[in-house]
Amino acid sequence: MPNADPRVALPTGERQYHIGLGPGEMAEYILLPGDPDRTARIATRLDTIEIERRHREFATVTGTHRGLRVSIVSTGIGTDNVEIVVAEILAITERPTFIRVGSCGALQPEIASGDLIITSGAVRLEATTSYFVHDAYPAVAHYEAIAALVEAAERLGHRAHVGITATAPGFFGAQGRPIPQLPIRYPDLAEEMARQRVLNFEMEASALLVLAGLAGCRAGVVCAVYAQRVTGEFPDGDRRDRAEAACVETGLESLLILAEMDRQVREAAADRWRPSLWQRS
Repeated sequence: MPNADPRVALPTGERQYHIGLGPGEMAEYILLPGDPDRTARIATRLDTIEIERRHREFATVTGTHRGLRVSIVSTGIGTDNVEIVVAEILAITERPTFIRVGSCGALQPEIASGDLIITSGAVRLEATTSYFVHDAYPAVAHYEAIAALVEAAERLGHRAHVGITATAPGFFGAQGRPIPQLPIRYPDLAEEMARQRVLNFEMEASALLVLAGLAGCRAGVVCAVYAQRVTGEFPDGDRRDRAEAACVETGLESLLILAEMDRQVREAAADRWRPSLWQRS
């Protein structure tokens, strides 16, 4: 059956154009890495796998993790890709929960390479979200997702920081990195963000937080620090692998915690989760 609105560029049927999935193939608890190869690495941690699919940079696995049905969907790089993934997931799920597991560059000297940064909100340096909301609209993580990520990192013993992230529309000039062959309009951008107590640079968080919030869904972000922008330090292969593992473990654990929070809300017949529900459980 053709789409009612010809402006919507979707193929006939319910399978989504970019991620290649249809209704029932996506879980309601979802991890969003950027790197499609990371989807396969995360999948090795699942207990069972029911679906594996890849189209372009969008690699998806759906399975179970400690009894919870979860999906892992790579977004590729940038907020434009996040818009595609979120829009298509919303079309085939009921009320999904999103946790981004990514990498970032730290802007504060006390944050070490290999640490985790949990985003409470994001500076919208990108333009994708401006096609949805006013330029002054905030990109804010859901309070339940923040709480779950903080708890997950603590349970697993991973050092984590919580604060504001800056989402840039690029990796080099868009983050103030010099390019010898090209002019940079804002060469002091990293220093300016650091003065405003922004913790890190990355390239996807603000789009996820804005779009999920508009859809009435929960979203959170945890990133492993791959670059210390103050000192110029980059972790080596082993340390970077350990940082990625810590980020992924924290993301998966946070989904389990969010599922438990949902159970507590249902049992208490509450309209939202609050810390006292955990004490009662």
